[in-house]
Amino acid sequence: MPLIGRAFIDKIDEHGWPVDAVGGLIVSADPIVMAIARESLDTNRVIDAFLVRKEAKKHGLQKFIEGLAEPMGLNVVIIDDVCTTGESTRMAIDFARQAGLNVQGALCLVDREEGAAELMRELGCPFDWIFALKEFKEAHGPAELAEACSGRSHV
Repeated sequence: MPLIGRAFIDKIDEHGWPVDAVGGLIVSADPIVMAIARESLDTNRVIDAFLVRKEAKKHGLQKFIEGLAEPMGLNVVIIDDVCTTGESTRMAIDFARQAGLNVQGALCLVDREEGAAELMRELGCPFDWIFALKEFKEAHGPAELAEACSGRSHV
């Protein structure tokens, strides 16, 4: 949890994105979003967490965005675990924008390099990742993966 949270915070800082909160689609983004929020407590700024439902609840307030009392105008980064075509990330971005959030960018843990970056460009949303799938394909074991990532300040 600390390593993943710190890697994402470092990537957000690398881009200089002002961020009040991070969030993504329920289930896939949950552990990463919570890791970022937890690790932010050890930095000079606290980053809140929110979750995006794929469909609004059928009862209560019928919201897509959960976890933010007043979402309007907050600067956010959309988080995903694995990005393939980018469709689930797009869905989270769309719902976040509809809720009045200012989406600064999108980050995923692993970019499978199958179209997500192109879709984010079309949406006008800066996009980055912690790992690209090719890094895992090039690594033959933990030592090789560590070596492939050794030049990165965020890992």
